[in-house]
Amino acid sequence: MNDSAPAIFVALEASGLGAAIRQSTWAYMVANVVHILALMAFAGAIVVMDLRMMGVFAATSPGFILRWARWAAVAAFAGLVLSGLVLFTAEASHVVLNRIFQIKIGLIALGLANILAFEVWVTPNVQNLPPATPLPAPALPIAIISLSIWFCVAACGRLIAYF
Repeated sequence: MNDSAPAIFVALEASGLGAAIRQSTWAYMVANVVHILALMAFAGAIVVMDLRMMGVFAATSPGFILRWARWAAVAAFAGLVLSGLVLFTAEASHVVLNRIFQIKIGLIALGLANILAFEVWVTPNVQNLPPATPLPAPALPIAIISLSIWFCVAACGRLIAYF
């Protein structure tokens, strides 16, 4: 436990839930595996959507790909959040002070803002486009930014243990 962390995080880690996660033979391990599997599913869905916005899979309508990949991304993101909360609770006072974790949280916020931009400026213009139709101009840069952000989030997640 790191007493220099904000009190709320020290209390979270010291809570019955935090202790139960740390003392359980399975809880932390299962949460870690779920987190990695959810990351794989999330990354797959994001890559499919972003590649389509970059012009790949042009023989398929963008609306079709976005509908199905978005559903998978949202479900996987929920898995990431829930499993991440379990992992965080077990070591909250240490992790909250970790610079890489702080960068990861900032990048997640940036990634969510990028999704909002995509939903505002791109989705309404591509939902009903037929296959092989040129995509609106903002689709490519938003897709490139998305791939970059989420790749960095995943890298930060793996680096947290080393800092």
